[in-house]
Amino acid sequence: MSERAEPVDALVIGAGPAGLMAAEVLAEAGHRVVVAEGKPSPARKLLMAGKSGLNLTRNEPLDAFLAHYGGAEAELRPMLAAFGPEQVMHWAEGLGQGVFTGSTGRVFPEAMKASPLLRAWLLRLGQAGVEIRTRWRWTGWEEGAVAFDTPAGRRLIASPATVLALGGASWARLGSDGTWAAQLAAQGVPLAPFRPANVGLIVPWSPMMERHHGAPLKGIALSAGALRSRGEVVISARGLEGGGLYSVVAAVRDGAPLLMDLLPDITQAQVAERLGAARKGESLANRLRKAFRLSPAAIALIQEFGRPLPADPLALAGLLKHLPIRHDGLRPLDEAISTAGGVRWDGVDADLMLHALPGTYVAGEMLDWEAPTGGYLLTACFATGRHAGHAAARRL
Repeated sequence: MSERAEPVDALVIGAGPAGLMAAEVLAEAGHRVVVAEGKPSPARKLLMAGKSGLNLTRNEPLDAFLAHYGGAEAELRPMLAAFGPEQVMHWAEGLGQGVFTGSTGRVFPEAMKASPLLRAWLLRLGQAGVEIRTRWRWTGWEEGAVAFDTPAGRRLIASPATVLALGGASWARLGSDGTWAAQLAAQGVPLAPFRPANVGLIVPWSPMMERHHGAPLKGIALSAGALRSRGEVVISARGLEGGGLYSVVAAVRDGAPLLMDLLPDITQAQVAERLGAARKGESLANRLRKAFRLSPAAIALIQEFGRPLPADPLALAGLLKHLPIRHDGLRPLDEAISTAGGVRWDGVDADLMLHALPGTYVAGEMLDWEAPTGGYLLTACFATGRHAGHAAARRL
């Protein structure tokens, strides 16, 4: 070997939620753990996500929780059964971070931010002997060791167990750029192409919509293919975004038309009845505002996508219940909150070890799964990191 490699018990590459969880499990098993992070500080995406309130998990039964993982439900089931919503809440409380459940079942730290939880976690990891090396950018393998570009130059580490937790391919400035895919492909690891998930829609608005930019659409439902969602959506200058949309993005991405139900709590017949009872000569905007208390933004959306508006009350009711949302596709991959694609499930065994690279495990968003926002993403990152960490500890 041209350069002597530093020996360590266990190596974790990536200091996000999955990588830190793997490191914690390995340290608890008594191993010396080095975590290599390419950015100047750990868990940058977690901190960014926590700025508006860190949604740790969702307080709901396991089967209902698992249903949000689509085609990856079977693979993730054992990991989430071992470390699901209940365990995540206990884990956060063990770090001294009390949690509470909101009205929608979402679970947040009482502090509502990621930074207090992360500080407590890093302190505990440091006390357990975990060493985190920042600005260590992984460059692949060289002569049987793992290679890094570091502030001190090129460095090699030799470890019998390595956990890769490098994230997906969104938010590159925070560290998840997907460049690791080329390295794994060169080693024969099967990969699914990256696709945006939990991302906004591009909508070429007419000038009349400008006054509604930033307005929320509440109390609506969205459907695309077999997916249906209740949740808030925001009209932005570039299109639509928000949690209510993200739950159906997978079907939209695959070509299903997007429909909005502005009145999901009443039937089309009830909508038609109220429309028919309106006074003659009353403007449509007034009819919709008085009969259904629709916001100006919702009424503008009807005019944007529904013209020419039908005069027949039943036909107009159908439009309000199934408003077609015309769009120009999804926002770019790097603007997505998360991505689908990555290491295929047939590329790893039940321990998340790569078939092509014995002793190397994969966790978090590197794996080919997706889920909507609402605590599902973070919980699965914790669970897969913990699973890979336990498997690596058994190997050691």
